[in-house]
Amino acid sequence: MRPLGQLLARLRLARQVKQADAALRAGLSRNTAYRLEKGEPGLALGQVLRYLQAISPGSTLLDLLSEKDPALQALSAREKTQRVRDLSTAEREELDF
Repeated sequence: MRPLGQLLARLRLARQVKQADAALRAGLSRNTAYRLEKGEPGLALGQVLRYLQAISPGSTLLDLLSEKDPALQALSAREKTQRVRDLSTAEREELDF
């Protein structure tokens, strides 16, 4: 269940929701929200679903697992490293290197 918890945490961060706020909206304690995000076993599936709805209303578990949420996709795009090309001779001369 660890990957599910990590996805919940990434979704919450992508949507810029504080853990305490998400827990409050879901009717959970902040400690339970922490345990959900850490992927601890023994938590009810209902708690996971309520937490997901608090972070992203209308999202399903399938949406989370397939990472279809636009906020998650934007976060992934920001995290990707971009290749940097060398400067051309003209660009170097313009910068006076």
